[in-house]
Amino acid sequence: MELNFFFPFFALILGLCLGSFYNVCIHRYLTGQSIVLPASHCPLCNRTLAWRDNIPLLSYFLLKGRCRSCRQLISPVYPLVEAVSGILAVLLALKFGPSLTWVVYMFFTGLLIIAAFIDFKIYILPDLITLPGGVLALASALILPINWLDALLGALLGMGFFWALQWSYKKIKKIEGLGTGDVKLMVMLGALVGLQGLPILIFSAALLGLLASLFYMKKSSRSSMHTPIPFGPFLALGAMIYILGGEAIWMWYLG
Repeated sequence: MELNFFFPFFALILGLCLGSFYNVCIHRYLTGQSIVLPASHCPLCNRTLAWRDNIPLLSYFLLKGRCRSCRQLISPVYPLVEAVSGILAVLLALKFGPSLTWVVYMFFTGLLIIAAFIDFKIYILPDLITLPGGVLALASALILPINWLDALLGALLGMGFFWALQWSYKKIKKIEGLGTGDVKLMVMLGALVGLQGLPILIFSAALLGLLASLFYMKKSSRSSMHTPIPFGPFLALGAMIYILGGEAIWMWYLG
């Protein structure tokens, strides 16, 4: 009983700390650096960060969003990644409790956070994440509360549906409308949510992507039809919506 009561608090602390690590992975993928060396440092003045400057969320607010050394502004993306990681860790803990299922979903949540924020920045979903992630997601069906055949069908149909969208759009419009990275990502996401999770995942991602497109169109100087929008983050969020609340959504929909 005590373990279940304190577990969400443990999940929050772990999620925030993992979020700090995800920031390292995102930044160093973008800059082509190793995630091991050098030690955590300010990306502007290269000063090595002391432990007190590396506390998730807290350090950012205590320093008022500035580097202690050079006083330059720190990107708000850093605390955002930590906050997203912490919140999702707590929500998963509340749903699955202290279990192996929680550990597995935490692992894939980390992959999705890293991939999503890289996609936001450079419109690329790294093969380093999507390809191994798809294989591991299929293997994880042996652990997660999902039938292995359902996971396989979800992966194949999810990938096939988005490949067909990509091919059709390019055939009709003569331009790339959907990245191949999104197609590859659907192998992992389809395996995690299964066949019955695909409708909720795709609908949620499409709705969120449509709302985000209004922001991107307003921000961009290009014509609205050719404004690039990273879709991977919305697919990842759609998958998390199903993992956390898919059963409730289906029950509501079916009355």
